[in-house]
Amino acid sequence: MDDDSDLDFDIPGRATAVAAEALYLANLMLIPGLGFLALLVLWWRERERAPALARGHLRQTVAASLWAGVLLVAANAAIILLGGYDSAYTWIVVVLYFTTCHATLIFCGAIGLSRALAGKPFRFPLIGPR
Repeated sequence: MDDDSDLDFDIPGRATAVAAEALYLANLMLIPGLGFLALLVLWWRERERAPALARGHLRQTVAASLWAGVLLVAANAAIILLGGYDSAYTWIVVVLYFTTCHATLIFCGAIGLSRALAGKPFRFPLIGPR
């Protein structure tokens, strides 16, 4: 029933684009830090020689990962400024961070992964470089 005839799995850079998006999501959800390190290694190896599709996805995921780190630091700074980790405000900041920032970053990463699987470019809204 499925008609995969319109999908082209031989698109140059598709595998690298998929790997970049998968590592971005792994950094956010499964293996924080290690996923980012692996993404940086992939970016370092492929940034100049990769086809345009892969370079675009690599650039987007590295930039989004850096923004994710900035947002995490900002959330921790807000917790400290509002009275530290023993304060009642801690849970307000944590819940707001996870329901807005973190969930949005994961949602955009899932869209990016689906675009990479389809062999199409993707730009993260607001935080993605042009």
